[in-house]
Amino acid sequence: MVANNRKHTLAFTTSIPVEVVLAAGLLPVDLNNSFITDHNCKGLVHKAEELGLPRSLCAWIKGIYSWCLEHPEAESIIGVTQGDCSNTHVLMELLTEAGRRVIPFGFPHSRDKKELEYEIKQLCSALNVELSQAEQVRQQLLPLRRDLALLDRMTWEKGLVTGFENHLWQLCSTDFEGDPVTYHEKLKDFLNQAKTRSPEKGLVRLGILGVPTIITNLHQTLAELGAQVVFNEVPRQFAMLDNPERPIKNLVDQYTHFTYPYDIFGRIRDIKDQVKLRNIDGLIHYTQSFCYRMSQDVLLREHIRMPVLTLEGDRPGVADPRTRLRLEAFVDVLR
Repeated sequence: MVANNRKHTLAFTTSIPVEVVLAAGLLPVDLNNSFITDHNCKGLVHKAEELGLPRSLCAWIKGIYSWCLEHPEAESIIGVTQGDCSNTHVLMELLTEAGRRVIPFGFPHSRDKKELEYEIKQLCSALNVELSQAEQVRQQLLPLRRDLALLDRMTWEKGLVTGFENHLWQLCSTDFEGDPVTYHEKLKDFLNQAKTRSPEKGLVRLGILGVPTIITNLHQTLAELGAQVVFNEVPRQFAMLDNPERPIKNLVDQYTHFTYPYDIFGRIRDIKDQVKLRNIDGLIHYTQSFCYRMSQDVLLREHIRMPVLTLEGDRPGVADPRTRLRLEAFVDVLR
């Protein structure tokens, strides 16, 4: 695996087969992580609106656009045109106009392995690598992914890892903070430290569904209210956790089992399994303002028969008093 000496940045708009990027010897950068961790993430959204993007456009798209404009080192960007945000198409056009090289990638809605293999091979061709090289990287990442699976078990099974820590580590696995070797060393150090903690007990057990929240203190607020987040649905999918009961055969197989970019029904099956496994008391479905996935709330409620609180967020920031009050009432009902 090429690590530590990568010089050229390759950014992307959501989780993609990062193994291809690493095989090409490039520095992977998840634009969502870069935007939301920027010290001026609110200002990035405001800047995009000053440049003419509408108020009624997803804040993630606006923030990512501004971040790219401020970071010319992100010369090439993979835009996921199918399986993520419907506004990615216009983002790609805006970035093309700004002089960036934009590479399209799509997760086929059919979830067909041959179609997905074609898409991954097209990405390999664009980056001048072979699929076999990306597969080698996948195998090299297996120990790291096994440790991410351990982190997840230490969250829901042992109560040694907080919901926010679980969320953050899994979310950062989309690009491994640019260096999987260093990221893995940091993860191992964290796991060793977490093993010395006293387990959390007697708390309301929650799962958070939907796209990663733009509410920066959601997990911390829930902890203050006496709840423990034991399931972060989409970050867990991003982490591509190693599962001994369902061994992954190859790179195509790995990204076929990835539920996020495909239809809602695959996600629902996974959510039901995890609710039972993790003994979850209630679910929070986070939705992003102006996102088409908001409409999937109807299907989630229809198929998942348990307490669900739907929470909508718009811009980066902490939970406002109204949101905190709704969370407090939900947790109290579940006690």
